[in-house]
Amino acid sequence: MTKADIVRLIAQGTGLTKTDTAAVVDGFIESVIEALERGDHIEIRGFGTFKVVERAPRTGRNPRTGSEVKIDSRKAPTFKASKELRARVENENLKDKGPGEKKDAVWQEEKAA
Repeated sequence: MTKADIVRLIAQGTGLTKTDTAAVVDGFIESVIEALERGDHIEIRGFGTFKVVERAPRTGRNPRTGSEVKIDSRKAPTFKASKELRARVENENLKDKGPGEKKDAVWQEEKAA
């Protein structure tokens, strides 16, 4: 799904024009970006949490030569889905399963062995 798809769906649901809806979506995205730049923590109840984490320095490998490469520490944006969002996604995945099938059936069989 693209930003244009999101704008179209919101415009259909609210009766706003696509231009007005696009301005709101762009404003929301820009607000999130600016907050993350400041290092703020953003929590949207029922959806999830955006925050910036510090990645530790580490040693990587150049895949072409195999030589070690030093990777400096850096900040990275992260998103953690809320319990409600995870449950809704999980319920949608369970609908795809046939009757009597459980999502962890294979894992539980491996664990029992």
